[in-house]
Amino acid sequence: MKLFVTGAAGFIGSNYVRHVLATTDHEVTIFDALTYAGNLASIRDVLDDRRTEFVHADIADADAVARSMDGHDAVVHFAAETHVDRSIVDGSAFVRTNCVGTNVLCDVANQVGVDRFLHISTDEVYGSVEEGSSSESDPLAPRSPYSAAKAGSDLIALSHHVTYGLPVIVTRCSNNYGPYQFPEKVIPLFTTNLLDGLKVPLYGDGGNIRDWIHVEDHNRAAQLLLERGAPGEIYNIGAGNELTNRELTHRLLELCARDESFIEPVADRAGHDRRYSVTIDKMTALGWRPTRTFDEGLAETVEWYRAHRDWWEPLKAAAAF
Repeated sequence: MKLFVTGAAGFIGSNYVRHVLATTDHEVTIFDALTYAGNLASIRDVLDDRRTEFVHADIADADAVARSMDGHDAVVHFAAETHVDRSIVDGSAFVRTNCVGTNVLCDVANQVGVDRFLHISTDEVYGSVEEGSSSESDPLAPRSPYSAAKAGSDLIALSHHVTYGLPVIVTRCSNNYGPYQFPEKVIPLFTTNLLDGLKVPLYGDGGNIRDWIHVEDHNRAAQLLLERGAPGEIYNIGAGNELTNRELTHRLLELCARDESFIEPVADRAGHDRRYSVTIDKMTALGWRPTRTFDEGLAETVEWYRAHRDWWEPLKAAAAF
């Protein structure tokens, strides 16, 4: 199988390419615009593999997508603007990439006749969930420009299935963590700050709750859905590791040998959702379950950042955070 993987120089996408190369004989085209969160250093180890090809281009560029996608069996669509804080400052890039870009990919995929189109989304499209967990049939209630743009991209992709028969499968995953995550996100930001002896900014009362899944477990689920998911269906992916941000911070403090004096309370983010939680019955029915415990995975992740300063230090220096 020949896979067209968008956003594969980013965090989840680069880990997905490694997973594919390690577990299958598939060929992979990495299609990435190399925006601030896309980094050639994240895929340098796979670019010499004879089964990979790299294309530097934008998913909203229909001509570039058309030139590159023909001849592929499946699309795995990770490319997105993802950081909520950035979307609050300027949401236009999020609409362009997440909505316009997804529509371009779907148009071209339909024209070239791909067999599968796996659209990677987020649990944030359901909005804040005070009690219980969101199922795939629940209404969408996004509350930030980022999650609204992702919800829009989900609906665009699904509309291409209904209208044109494009074999779209949508995933909605909880918060990922692991190696190669851009250091503006909470776990790599807090970890690298603590390793450098800097304080960590904790929003509000620290009581916001997220479910954390190791990126490898997410990518196992994605690969299973590419092979066995039903077109037109949505699949939630989660790990049952719900923690408040304060609890997460304390675990990172312990792993980095720091104390509470390294916590710097900051004003809460605008529209900060209190809790996300999803049911995963559809995934478990396919035989998938998360395999990484959070304590094990978080410790391994901290050690990865400790050992890979050469990867994250230039990124933090360039972004000045």
